[in-house]
Amino acid sequence: MLTRRIIPCLDIKDGRTVKGTNFVSLRDAGDPVELAATYASKGADELVFLDISATQEKRKTLTTLVRSIAREINIPFTVGGGISTVEDVGALLDAGADKISVNSAAVSEPRIINELSRAFGAQCIVVAIDARKVDNQWLVHTHGGTKPTAHRLFSWAKECVERGAGEILFTSMDHDGTRKGFAIDPLLKLHTLLPVPVIASGGAGSMQHFVEVFTLARVDAALAASIFHYREIEIPDLKLDLRKNGINVRL
Repeated sequence: MLTRRIIPCLDIKDGRTVKGTNFVSLRDAGDPVELAATYASKGADELVFLDISATQEKRKTLTTLVRSIAREINIPFTVGGGISTVEDVGALLDAGADKISVNSAAVSEPRIINELSRAFGAQCIVVAIDARKVDNQWLVHTHGGTKPTAHRLFSWAKECVERGAGEILFTSMDHDGTRKGFAIDPLLKLHTLLPVPVIASGGAGSMQHFVEVFTLARVDAALAASIFHYREIEIPDLKLDLRKNGINVRL
């Protein structure tokens, strides 16, 4: 039976963990190295690190911070933000990342997905997609959610996989930070459409929301930030609740 994954996310700005609502109104959520170590010790299955302002500020991901986090954890570690070349990925993997996540660079130059997949293997490449509903269409946004594009969520996700993405991380911008639950319908469609794992992001506010996203949307993993950062839900408690609801997780 497939084991579902629980993934805390560290959104990083100016070297600190931050969290907002609908990609704005950011507030401090703590030291990323300390948070990462805590999550690893409490049973998180993986960790995602997103340098959310790297693309907007036209700079590379904070490699030194990546290295500091990698020293403190023993779980798979995905890093994203400001990645646009094979050399960028090589530096992050050398710093301790296990997988990398591309978003804006993939939209502006889709061939980068092919290049990275050939160089490092599909299992190393996560394509993150931020989208919100506009005129009844899920439109992809880039640059930390600040720039709308002409890409539609489902066709873009399919193209990413065809180009070599090993996983898709979908964040509903409409649900992000609202704590009202994940975007079940588009997540189920992605799960049905794609032959690779789908990670759900945006909207977690209760244990029941995780139960729903695993049972109704059938995703492979669920990612959350603020409810973990502010200790509103503890990962061991969440996993026990999921087990009670018949969802297979690693305890």
